[in-house]
Amino acid sequence: MSSRQWIYKTGGIPDEMFVRGQVPMTKAEIRTVTLSKARLLDSHVVWDIGAGTGSVSVEAALAASKGEIYAVEKDDEALELIKKNVELFGAANVRLCPGTAPEALAGLPAPDRVFIGGSGGQFKEILEYACAKLPRGGRVVINAVVLETLTAAVEMLRLFHFSDLDITQVSVTKAVDLGRMHMFRSHNPVYIISGEKQ
Repeated sequence: MSSRQWIYKTGGIPDEMFVRGQVPMTKAEIRTVTLSKARLLDSHVVWDIGAGTGSVSVEAALAASKGEIYAVEKDDEALELIKKNVELFGAANVRLCPGTAPEALAGLPAPDRVFIGGSGGQFKEILEYACAKLPRGGRVVINAVVLETLTAAVEMLRLFHFSDLDITQVSVTKAVDLGRMHMFRSHNPVYIISGEKQ
């Protein structure tokens, strides 16, 4: 592509198109499944908690082009990366929310969708706050790389009477060019937990 801006209707922007640093990023294949579980509409308000590089925020913004995406992040390097990626992809409907969740969520418009990609050790508090703010029919999507987060997410979504509870484990293996040959390299498996508030 001659331009770095994503012009397609499908998600899955290649990872290398984003401005990167030392901040964790939700990879393209995981991002695609994650956003499919969110079931976005054009006008949705989305909270992206632990936004990292902003890759999920950017793709959500392109899908919900008439909505608003609130990228909540506490790390200074990550906040700068989010700004750069929002500008790079023309995702003008992303609102940067510096600070630590759940405190940084206070005062935000009620979400239609909540994505939790990072929690800084405050996972239960963040999920409890988000569940309370979601309206009926709102959806939450959680990406977990450790079993403790998976277990806590399932327990809490059941406690808050979420329906359509879905737990998917995604393992991605990609070919790496070694010159004359290719070898497959595995990424860490990710649990994607989603549900709808009743």
